Amino acid sequence: MANITAADVNKLRQMTGAGMMDCKKALQENNGDFEKAIDYLRKKGQKLATKRADKDANEGIVLARTNEAHNFGVIFMLNCETDFVAKNQEFVNFTNTLMAKAIESMPKNADEFNSLDLNGRSIAENITEMVGKTGEKMELAHFDVISAPSVFAYNHPGNRLATLLGMNKNGVDGLDQAGHEVAMQIAAMAPVAVDKEDVPSDIIEREIEIGKEQARAEGKPEEMIEKIALGKLNKFYKESTLLNQEFVRDNKLSVRDYLTKLSKDLTVTSFKRFMLGA
Repeated sequence: MANITAADVNKLRQMTGAGMMDCKKALQENNGDFEKAIDYLRKKGQKLATKRADKDANEGIVLARTNEAHNFGVIFMLNCETDFVAKNQEFVNFTNTLMAKAIESMPKNADEFNSLDLNGRSIAENITEMVGKTGEKMELAHFDVISAPSVFAYNHPGNRLATLLGMNKNGVDGLDQAGHEVAMQIAAMAPVAVDKEDVPSDIIEREIEIGKEQARAEGKPEEMIEKIALGKLNKFYKESTLLNQEFVRDNKLSVRDYLTKLSKDLTVTSFKRFMLGA
């Protein structure tokens, strides 16, 4: 059995919001595996916090930006070791320079981005040079792009969270406002997919299994377990897929309802959400 320390228990408590004793038991039952411990707590019916504690997060900057035509956008996370460096103006300026190069060159992926020439050196070499200046390890932890008829970026104050959003139309009245609000919705509500059909099969299987275990723990008849689990899965879809979520600005509407009120068939093609520590 893994040696479960007080620090491990406290880390899981910060990640989930569950009680100390519950966290300790969850880690003991799962040999110290944090992801399995989180599933264990959920199966036992624990109501868990959705955000991991900032103090357990790696430091750095998350940025999202679009080109002037608003049909291409970039989002990336550049990690460093301390908040002191993350807030240093030289590091802030450096990340903005990297972003400007990405928007100018429109790379398709992280490998292409790292290979871009900046001041006679590759992006990767520029990052290494910044390591030498700051004395801290740095890495491009996440990088992604979206190309679509309309692309919107949202940067949450503090540069710890950003989102990028693609839509299937342009030239729609009110689209700029809608794009901004839906990008903020993604930041606030952390959906796992655009729609039900986009949820990965392993997540669906995981949610069904958790629903079954919760139903059994509540003493429900075995012949009802599958039906109850599927009901819980539908609730998961409503809470965790973007188009089916309640629209934050008006919870009488889903995000899908809000968009189709602006224009028939207006929808989201894809989104990205990066957050330090997530």
